[in-house]
Amino acid sequence: MTEPVAARWVVIDIEGTVTPTSQVREVLYDYARPRLGPWIDEHPDDPEVGAAVADVRAEAGLPADAGTDAVVAVLHAWMDADRKATPLKTLQGLIWRQGYADAELTTELFPDVVGALLHFHDQGAGLAVFSSGSVAAQIASFSHTGDGDLRHLFQHHFDTTNAGPKREARSYRAMTEVLGTDPGDVLFASDVPAELDAAAEAGWRTVGLARPGEPFADADFGTHRAVTTFDDISIEVPA
Repeated sequence: MTEPVAARWVVIDIEGTVTPTSQVREVLYDYARPRLGPWIDEHPDDPEVGAAVADVRAEAGLPADAGTDAVVAVLHAWMDADRKATPLKTLQGLIWRQGYADAELTTELFPDVVGALLHFHDQGAGLAVFSSGSVAAQIASFSHTGDGDLRHLFQHHFDTTNAGPKREARSYRAMTEVLGTDPGDVLFASDVPAELDAAAEAGWRTVGLARPGEPFADADFGTHRAVTTFDDISIEVPA
């Protein structure tokens, strides 16, 4: 981006934007996959787990008393299809949070990310995350990165539960209310053109990350500015 963008807030996607897709679909998915069943069985009285399991049964059309094996089979099928199902994200997030706490997981960010986020932060911009991964997973992920604990950089975390679907403008309008600013003061960075379309419809400014080797590297970003690195994103925080 040759010209700075006026922005009071920078909201970032995670997968394909600040972390390689392989970090999620290989490292994190492979970690959660064998642990889903044991986690469900070991937390029978956890209301968050119970609600997620009930939602899986309802969404998949399973009987209300379907056992763990049937629930896990659905969860695995959703993972194979990369379906952004909220109960799956909830259970994965709980498992990943424990994995980060046990120092079994570390988030690897693209090398241009941390310096850019620190610069935005130092300029006085607010930083937030909007990901299909649960808020619990987001916080855990940024607490254990190859660059240290970055949780202090972010003021808000949004997911499909507290904001809404990532490809619908209403989700971005809801986040604008939480951020307490005008939509034109928010810059959203994502590698998915459909998400950028929804953000732009809500009045946000947008920038697409077309990172070489990532799934959306050759995508048509239309009218959205597209860059290959955060080093090419420049902002100015209005006085």
